[in-house]
Amino acid sequence: MKKHIPNIITSCNLISGCIATYWAFQGDYQLALLFIVIGAAFDFCDGMSARLLHVSSPIGKELDSLADDITFGFAPSAIIFSWLKTQFAVADASLFTLQSLLPYLAFIMAAFSALRLAKFNLDERQAMGFIGLPTPANALFWGSLIVGAGNWIATSQYYIYGMLALVFVFSYLLISEIPMFALKFKTWGWKGNEIKYIFVLSSAAILAILGIAGIAVVILWYIILSAFCCKH
Repeated sequence: MKKHIPNIITSCNLISGCIATYWAFQGDYQLALLFIVIGAAFDFCDGMSARLLHVSSPIGKELDSLADDITFGFAPSAIIFSWLKTQFAVADASLFTLQSLLPYLAFIMAAFSALRLAKFNLDERQAMGFIGLPTPANALFWGSLIVGAGNWIATSQYYIYGMLALVFVFSYLLISEIPMFALKFKTWGWKGNEIKYIFVLSSAAILAILGIAGIAVVILWYIILSAFCCKH
């Protein structure tokens, strides 16, 4: 029975992603974000349980990637798509001819998320860190951005084009060769973990000040720290 426990947890991640996608299409972005967070918790637990129970398997690895693309690729893309469709309904008339096409560009990110996950499965350099933006971080960025700052963003004159530009930027970051740190500790001392401790402490302050929107800021801070402080 224990050999099936990690796969059951992974399946819960996948189901969470499906539910998040449903609520995204319904326009309830808070619930969509909540189920992405729940999926992230399951994603953390499945790998940990597999290591603790010593039951890692090739099937589990493939199932994990599939679940991650649903929860951290398709679900955030659905949030962006649904939000853009809603915004286009009240957008300037000059955008009307593009209304039926532009929101679908959001799903490009789901494809790049799948490519990132496929690369991760084959890349042996990512044992203690990441190459490119992890899909959970990408999903949390988009969910929190829409939930926490969507109304504010919509007040900008060119916000639609800005959001679509961000979709392409983050799609690139997913498959980029930029080294990014992981919150994994070999020791708990300050030396060698400076970036991680600085990130954790500063992120706590950001979240305390900005709330849900702060998650998106934390992800941006993570990308900036990684780009300037991490090396291959």
